[in-house]
Formats: sequence, C-alpha cells, structure tokens
Amino acid sequence: METTAPETTLTVSVQHLALRLPRGADRDYALADLSFDLPAGEILCIVGESGSGKSLCAQTLMGLLPRAISVERGAALFDGIDLISVDAATLRTLRGRRVGMIFQEPMTALNPSMRIENQIMEVFEAHDLLSPAERRARALDLAREVQLPDPEQAIKAYPHQLSGGQRQRAMIAMALALEPALLIADEPTTALDVTTQAQILKLMREIQRRRNMAVIFITHDFGVVSDIADRVLVLEKGIVVEQGAAREVLSNPQHPYTRALLAAVPSGTPAIRPDAPEQPVALAVTNLNKSYRSKAGMFGAVRSVRAVKDVSFEIRRGRTLGLVGESGSGKSTVARLVTRINEPDSGGIELGGQDYRALRGEELRQQRSRIQMVFQDPFSSLNPRRKVGLSIADGPIARGVARHEALDNARALLGLVGLDARSADRLPHEFSGGQRQRIGIARALALEPDVLVADEAVSALDVTVQAQVLKLLDELKRRLNLAMLFITHDLHVAAQVCDDIAVMRFGEIVEMGPTRDIFLNPQHGYTKQLLAAIPGSVRRH
Repeated sequence: METTAPETTLTVSVQHLALRLPRGADRDYALADLSFDLPAGEILCIVGESGSGKSLCAQTLMGLLPRAISVERGAALFDGIDLISVDAATLRTLRGRRVGMIFQEPMTALNPSMRIENQIMEVFEAHDLLSPAERRARALDLAREVQLPDPEQAIKAYPHQLSGGQRQRAMIAMALALEPALLIADEPTTALDVTTQAQILKLMREIQRRRNMAVIFITHDFGVVSDIADRVLVLEKGIVVEQGAAREVLSNPQHPYTRALLAAVPSGTPAIRPDAPEQPVALAVTNLNKSYRSKAGMFGAVRSVRAVKDVSFEIRRGRTLGLVGESGSGKSTVARLVTRINEPDSGGIELGGQDYRALRGEELRQQRSRIQMVFQDPFSSLNPRRKVGLSIADGPIARGVARHEALDNARALLGLVGLDARSADRLPHEFSGGQRQRIGIARALALEPDVLVADEAVSALDVTVQAQVLKLLDELKRRLNLAMLFITHDLHVAAQVCDDIAVMRFGEIVEMGPTRDIFLNPQHGYTKQLLAAIPGSVRRH
C-alpha cells in the first residue's frame, strides 16, 4: 500500500529583506533583498563568511537586531505574522513558545550563577506555564531528550561544571522547551570537538524530524551542511548568490563564490609531501607529566587530575607535528608546558639539544625566544590599545633591539605574513579575524624562534580565511626552516599541514605516526572514532 508524506505548511517566508548599515560601514546594506521560504520539517543552512549577514538574518527573526542596524524594507512572515512589524508584546509571546534559538557560545548565553535546571524552568515561568513541580519534571525530561549524561545530576550543575558539548545540549533543551515550530541555530557547533559536533548534529536532526520543525542553521562549515541541510542559501556580503537543494548546491555549485567556499574546505585527504633530508631535532619531549589539584565546592575533597601522562615526542626542523584530540585531552596543557608558561611535574624538554627545563631566571628569559606561541584568539592576545607594529616589536625591544630597528622589522614581518607594512600604525579592532591571526603569527616570528607552537590557531576562522592562514603557516615553516607543534581538534585541518600526527586521549598519546599512515591505516580505536566523526565530506571543485 502506498503511503504519502505528511503535508507540510509554510512556516517562514522572508521577502525582500534589506538591512541598512550605519554611515561609514564598508557597505550600505548588511543584507540586500534577502528572500527565502522555509516549510515545516525542513532544515535550511545559511552559509557565508564572517560579515556576510548570516547572524543578522537570525537576529531579525528574533527581534534582536542591534540598534545601529535598521530594517529599510521587507517582511519576515512566520505563520502569517510579520516578525519585523509586530508589536513587542506579541514578539515576546512568540519567542520561546513558537520560535526558539540556539546561540553559538553557550557559556556566554547561559547564566553562570544559575543551575541548568532553573534556567530550563525559567522558560516555562516566563510564559506562565505549568506548576513549579511540573516545570521541574519537564526540565528533567528535556535533559533526557537531549541526552545529557546523568541528567538528574547534570541539571543540578552550574554551566562552568559542564563540558562544552554538555552546555550546548542544555541550550538545545531550553530552545526546545516550549516545542517551537521554528528553531534558529547560529553556529551551534563551531567551537565543539569533531566527536561532540557529530553527536549534536545527529541529535538536532533526530529532534527536528520527530517534531517536524523548520530549522534555520547558520554555519560556515560545508561539512556540517552536507550532514544536516535539506536546502542551502549562500550569502556573500549581504547578497544571496545561490540557493537550492543541498545536494544540488554541493555537487553542482553555480556561483564562483560558492565554488570558492567549497574549494577552501580541507579535503580530509593528507597532502603528499616530498621527502626531505633529515634535519636536527628542534624540540624533544620525554615522559612529560602534569597534574592539577581541584576541590569539589568550598568544603569538598581535594582531588588530583592527571592532565598529561608520560607524553613523549620529537619534532625536527622543517616538520610539523599535529597534536589532535577532543577538549580535555591535554593538548593545550602540553603546549603550555613545552613553552614553560606552566611548569611540568616531571619529564624532559630539550630545545636543540639544550635542557630547557633546567634554565632559570635571566638565562630562561633569554632562551624563551627560541620557542614561540600563536594563540587561538588573536584579539584577546593583542593589546587593544596598542598599535600592532608596537605589539610585534615589543619582544625584540625587551631583548635589547633598538626601537627603530624593531619597528622596521615589524613592518617587514607584516609584509611576510601578507599584510601591508602600513598596517603597523593601526589598532587590533581595525582588522578582521584572519588579519589579526596573521599579526599574531608575525609577533611570534619577531623573536626568530626555532619552534612555533600553534594552539587551535585557525579554529575560529572562516573556511576561506582558514585556508589562507594554513597555507601561510606551511610556507613560513619551509622558508624559515621552523619546527611546528600544531594543536587542533579538526582532523581535516591536521591533514593539510601536518607531517606527523600524535593522537591524545585523557592526557596520553594513544597513537603517533606519519599523517598519511594515521588517516589511511589508523591502529587505535579512538583514532578510528575521531576519523569516523568528521562531518560529511563534500565534493571538491
């Protein structure tokens, strides 16, 4: 007997939406003539680089536009109600009850001083629904639905006591509490590990199908698009350049910008690297250990957590070792130990054959220049009130280089990383995220290090900017004959830049070897699990 699919009704219709930017912006419109229809039961992925207007579309639908941005024309109809012109009281009623939203960073969206249970219950309280006992029971039901581990205990926790993936699950529970017809998810998996991301995407897809919701999923990751989207809309600087069925857009993109975005996606296939003469060992780490002591509450028992357990590896000049693993695996702790930002409990660190752990005082200060670090967030690591030329020159000046010479070298380094030398006289906020990361690299290179440590240096960047920075790092490594420790949770990225890979889990290296061997013939079960969790591959063009 034939079965017919359930009839869907139109949930969202955005018509000729134009958002005007304030005077002096880089363009007139944040969004220009945006139109799309989204029926119930479908997932629309809105894709584009930072500044393309993706998040502003979500903010418009939620009535959360910044005051500096105005709606010049257009409508955003939700079940016949124009979300742009509706009165504030009606909009408050719709939020949560009919339209839910998941934000990119749950740690900033959740109240740090409230338990998860109370934050979920607050959704019902705001709409004057259910009794206190019913709200508590429903909060627990939602925690189970989003598969929070040990839900009875998890909802009693504060946000900082949960992992990133658990906090995102709590945000999803809050967004789903009132069973909205429309769910808006703004980059909800960008900061998550590959395995956690895979779990969240699977969970969202299951819930969306079960509840027949319409979902607007905002992302810059085409791997995520291929996993979750029914349809795709591509934005470039506020203009829709392409939209259509996900399969069609991914396999046969029509617009050059879409093709460029797809071409910038790391393929996940390790690059074939030419054999090179074996060079001296720049960094050798032997049996490195680090434990942290923590206390459960004001009067709780003190417990010791081994963050790094007997970690050993070496990196030769001209080569990159990728340290990969999930959050909490110990990757960043290793970075802080080898640079001696933190001190290990035991183990050896040698720089070019010299015992780096034995150095103290002035001798250590002089030798620190030999190993430099590029941080994940260049904006927070740069002084916002200091011109970038001075930020780059500070290290050499502190080591006795004349100020004018250090500033001349800073301008030369800006040119080396692909920026105009005149950029030296600008402040950090005047640059894009990718440009700030280039400045961070220039600052690290100012001290002419032998070893460069890049800690999640491209994780926050758009796919096209990420590709540019990865290419830059690889070129600099070869040109300057650097050894590089590249820390990432993104195996696609590791495949592009790393000669060798070490896989970390719970503070230990569980597998290590040449990149192609790790990808094509993984031996450890955890490595296989990480590779299996990479978001769906997309066809390259």
